[in-house]
Amino acid sequence: MPTHRPAVRHFLTGPVLTPADLTMVFLMREDDDTADRPMPTFTLADIPPTTSALTDAGVKAVKVFAGSRLRDARASQAASPTGLMARTIRAIKKTRPDTAVMTETCVCSHNDSGECWLADSAGRMDMDATTEVLAAQAVTQADAGADIVGPAAMIPGSIRAVRAALNAAGHQDVAIMPHLIYDSALYEGYRATMGATPRSGRRVFQLDPSRPEQAVNAAADMVSEGADMILTEPALHTVDTLVALKAKLTVPVLPFSVSGEYLRLTDPRPDGGRDVRGLVEAYTALKRSGADGVITYGALTIARQLRTP
Repeated sequence: MPTHRPAVRHFLTGPVLTPADLTMVFLMREDDDTADRPMPTFTLADIPPTTSALTDAGVKAVKVFAGSRLRDARASQAASPTGLMARTIRAIKKTRPDTAVMTETCVCSHNDSGECWLADSAGRMDMDATTEVLAAQAVTQADAGADIVGPAAMIPGSIRAVRAALNAAGHQDVAIMPHLIYDSALYEGYRATMGATPRSGRRVFQLDPSRPEQAVNAAADMVSEGADMILTEPALHTVDTLVALKAKLTVPVLPFSVSGEYLRLTDPRPDGGRDVRGLVEAYTALKRSGADGVITYGALTIARQLRTP
């Protein structure tokens, strides 16, 4: 069938990427932090205008990553109600209450090792202590107004603990979207930006990318523990897993297009922005593969481009 005529191509166009498919990533820094970083970051002063701009462009959700300036071996500031995460959530909700706020729930940006787990006195993984902090962190985020919390450590049992803590605190209506993470070199931009490079050099709970069946089983375990949806990352390295999960699970699946994908699939523009056409093509592929949305650093730029005639 010939499809080279513009009218025919337009007539046969399938589902297209829209601003509503996108979730914007906020990597947060304190207002007086002027350090140069590989990834774009935001201060609290940036939140009201940026959140309003996202809403005006048709983006309905944001995902917030925020660490602690004071870090120690117990991640003692991770669940602080006055921490940068809580302040950011409140600022978003004050600006646009209808914006869906997702969070990262992890200790890697709050402890002094950069690991996703806390250590006991002998330096071994203390899973009980880590899970306790993750649960407290989720409650603080929900108290501040988060709609969806995101356990990212992939520690068995942590989602069940987060669900129990949220319910006990009266947050039965707050959803949980854990991260399903393949080990990858594409996280380095994020780790450098957030000071979350693990001292050990690796994330021990992240999945072997050559074993997709492990990812499917891990996602099923997450749902059995109480996950309401699943985040997969890196987005483009998990397309086959996305398809498999959509066939096996009944919960939404959202790929997270990570820092390495953003840096490699965009080009600098003369005005200081980035050309996101490569991301639009990639996210269209994710949507046709069944993604329920895409979490991306380029959401605002992409949304504006999609809405431009």
